[in-house]
Amino acid sequence: MRVLVVGGGGREHALCWTIAASPLVEALFCAPGNAGISADAVCVPIPAEDLDGILRFAREESIDFVVVGPEAPLVAGLVDRLEEAGIKAFGPTAAAARLEGSKAFTKDLCARHGIPTAAYGRFTELGAAEAFIEGRPLPVVVKADGLAAGKGVTIAETHDEARAAAREMLAEERFGDAGREIVIEEFLAGEEASFFALVDGETALPLATAQDHKRVGDGDTGPNTGGMGAYSPAPVVTEEVAERIMARIVRPTVAAMKAEGAPFKGVLYAGLMIEEGEPRLLEYNVRFGDPECQALLVRLASDLLPALVATADGVLDMFDLRWHDDAALTVVMATKGYPGDYARGSAIRGLDALSASGDVNVFHAGTTEEDGTIRAAGGRVLGITARAPTIATAQRLAYRAVDRIDWPEGFCRRDIGARAID
Repeated sequence: MRVLVVGGGGREHALCWTIAASPLVEALFCAPGNAGISADAVCVPIPAEDLDGILRFAREESIDFVVVGPEAPLVAGLVDRLEEAGIKAFGPTAAAARLEGSKAFTKDLCARHGIPTAAYGRFTELGAAEAFIEGRPLPVVVKADGLAAGKGVTIAETHDEARAAAREMLAEERFGDAGREIVIEEFLAGEEASFFALVDGETALPLATAQDHKRVGDGDTGPNTGGMGAYSPAPVVTEEVAERIMARIVRPTVAAMKAEGAPFKGVLYAGLMIEEGEPRLLEYNVRFGDPECQALLVRLASDLLPALVATADGVLDMFDLRWHDDAALTVVMATKGYPGDYARGSAIRGLDALSASGDVNVFHAGTTEEDGTIRAAGGRVLGITARAPTIATAQRLAYRAVDRIDWPEGFCRRDIGARAID
C-alpha cells in the first residue's frame, strides 16, 4: 500500500514509526512531517489544514490509504473530501468529528442518550454566562466550545476567575471562533484517565489505556497544556472499570451517532474522570491523543495498519489486537515559556546517541533540521518514550534519556507517572 499520514507532531511521528514497520507498506509519506518523521517517511511540505493540497498530492501519488492525525483537518472535512475522491481514509467525517469540534454538541448528545457526564450549561452571551456562574459550586469549569489546541479550558477556583474566563472567551475573543460559544460545567472529582477505542461505525474495539498529564508543572500545577507526558496502562482503569466505560459511555455513543445519522469511524478518545470505580465523560477527542499515542504504540504487538484499514472498511467485528505486557511512559520536552510565549530555533544536541542506545524512542513533535542540526520549532518539541516491565522502570529509563539531551532552552515535568508508581 501507498500510505499518507497527515500531520507533523509527536502523535504523527509515532504513527509513522509504527506504520513503517508494516509489511503491507510500499511507500509512506507524511504531510507536513518533521525532522524526526523524515527517518520513517517521505515528508512533503503540505500543511495538515491544506485540504486541497493534501487531496491533490494523494491523487498525484496514487495514495491507497490516508491516516489523518490531527483534529483540525478532521473537523474541516478532510475525510469527506478524500472519500468523495475515492481515496480510503482513517478518521471520522466532519459530521462525526463534531464530538471534538463542538463541546456543546457532545454535552447535548450525552444528555439525550443518558451518557454520564458533568452537569452543564451552554452560552453565547456573557451576561447569561455570568449569571449561571454566580452561586455555582466551586471549582467550576469553563470551556471554549470549539478547537483550542488543548488550551480552551479553565478550572476556576473562584467565581471571579470563572467570570474572567468567560469574559476572555465571549467578549475578548481570546480563542476566536472556537470561543464564540462556551460550556460551563461542574467540576468532576476523581482520577483522570484516557480511554481509546477503534470504531467502525458500529463495532468498538478497545485499545490499551493511558493517563495524560495536562498541567505544565510538577504536582499538576500551572496552566493546562496539550499534554506534558503520559503512561500506559493506567492502573485506575481495571478490567471492571474498562467494561463499565464500554457499556455506559463508548458503546452508547457509537449507537447514538449512528442513530443521529453521523456514524463514527476512526479512533474515539474518551477523556474520563473516575471516582470510586465509576467513570464519567469529561470530553471526547476524535483522534489519537498526543502524547498518549506515543506510549500506546510502543506497547502494540500487532500490525497497526490492518486495524486502521479494518476500521475504515467497517469490519472490526472480525478483528483483534495484541499488546505487550510491558508498560510505557512518555516525557514531553517543551520549549521554556510554553504554554505561553516561547522562542523558536534553539539547537538540540545529543539525540543521535539516544537513537543508537535502543533504550528509548525519541518521537519528534515540533522540530526542524538545519544544516544537520535539530532545532526546536514549537512549544512541545520531543516525546522521550521508554518501554519496560514496570512504569517505575520506564520512568527511570525515560528520565535518564532526558538528562542526556543537550538543550538548555528546553524543560520537562519531573513527575510523569508518579501517581501510578505511588
